[in-house]
Amino acid sequence: MSIDSLPLDPPPEPPAPPDDNACCNSGCTYCILDMYQEELAAYRLALHAWQQRQPPAGKSLN
Repeated sequence: MSIDSLPLDPPPEPPAPPDDNACCNSGCTYCILDMYQEELAAYRLALHAWQQRQPPAGKSLN
């Protein structure tokens, strides 16, 4: 199997961090900073899973 015949498996994209002034500091139930941390944790899990699917470096696929 050549590298050209592998299915497309792009790495996950990290979430965009909120703007510095996005949080109103009023203790919202769904704070933008908390939601960003949850998205970042999900991204890290997805990135780890993606890395596990990648062939070892230097290994020939032929």
